[in-house]
Amino acid sequence: VGFEPEGRISHPYLCIDFRTLHSERVHRLLSFQRYLHSSRLLRGVPQQIPLHILDEDYTGQARCMLEKVGNWNFDIFLFDRLTNGNSLITLTFHLLNQYGLVELFQLDMVKLWRFLVMVQEDYHSDNPYHNAIHAADVTQAMYCYMREPMLAKSLTSCDILLGLLAAATHDLDHPGVNQPFLIKTDHYLATLYRNTSVLENHHWKSAVGLLRETGLFSHLPAEDSLNMERELGSLILATDISRQNDYLSRFRRHLDQENLCLSNASHRHFILQMALKCADICNPCRPWELSKRWSEKVTEEFFQQGDIEKKHKLEVSPLYDREINTVGNIQIGFMTHVAEPLFAEWTRFSDTRLSQTMLGYMGLNKASWSGLQQEQTSVSKEAEAEEDTFLVF
Repeated sequence: VGFEPEGRISHPYLCIDFRTLHSERVHRLLSFQRYLHSSRLLRGVPQQIPLHILDEDYTGQARCMLEKVGNWNFDIFLFDRLTNGNSLITLTFHLLNQYGLVELFQLDMVKLWRFLVMVQEDYHSDNPYHNAIHAADVTQAMYCYMREPMLAKSLTSCDILLGLLAAATHDLDHPGVNQPFLIKTDHYLATLYRNTSVLENHHWKSAVGLLRETGLFSHLPAEDSLNMERELGSLILATDISRQNDYLSRFRRHLDQENLCLSNASHRHFILQMALKCADICNPCRPWELSKRWSEKVTEEFFQQGDIEKKHKLEVSPLYDREINTVGNIQIGFMTHVAEPLFAEWTRFSDTRLSQTMLGYMGLNKASWSGLQQEQTSVSKEAEAEEDTFLVF
């Protein structure tokens, strides 16, 4: 794992480099080198969290919600408010503890808590979509999938640990722009990862950096620790949407040939990859109020990138222009071409009540967006007609 980024190269759009995106965080460099200058290291070991918190002493409504953390209608936005913006820390720690993984892997409680705090801290809260709440939502969804009968009876403790950690860190330090943006602005991360799975590689290496900085796995044999880092990377890299068809085709072939054997470690790992891919894009499968909110957030992040591209006279990425796209048409297209094919195959693999519920919600949400689109079209036509009438007079 390489920790030193390549030097930044001269480029006319270098000024875009995250000063534009996060003007309030000029100091935040999108690489491991930021750790060399971070106040975290300068001030030494952070204050230890009181042990009663580590003992899962959750109170009030947040604790009540955790009792239903396996419910597909789980409202992560409400949970984030109830935990004072600490949904990712609280949820991930609860699930690791609930599975008995803290004790089984002899994880140091303070190191674990520090790791989770640093993970949450390294998500950009000013991203409308790719932030710690999204990571918490994906982690909750991953938990739901791992509880499905076919997985629950097959996954090992190591599989579960990696699945939860991958979900929690899968978008770590996301800059709020996509890979093509990094490539066309010659960002040093694109150069570092040779224009291949740039963001996913960065998320993985960022997670490894935090694992090593906190020493969470330092008590394990070196070979085991390195193997866990590699498998964590394999899971996170699977979330690269540009490789969606590759994974989907492989999944479809396995299902057609009926040759998936979950007693096989490589097959289990592949299913974990598919589960994480589903968790990452499951927003269209949530109840309408949650799904609509996520849709608005991800679209706003797209439009913000489009605004930056316009400002710097770059070619605006498809779907990222707020003047010619709407939330509805973007979501309908995403469901049709990305979400529906994936979740149809997941239902073939695991045809359960949850799978049918997800497909049902997606169908309802797609219909709702279509209805809203028709309403907006009608309103626009009426406005144009009124304008034409006004011009005549």
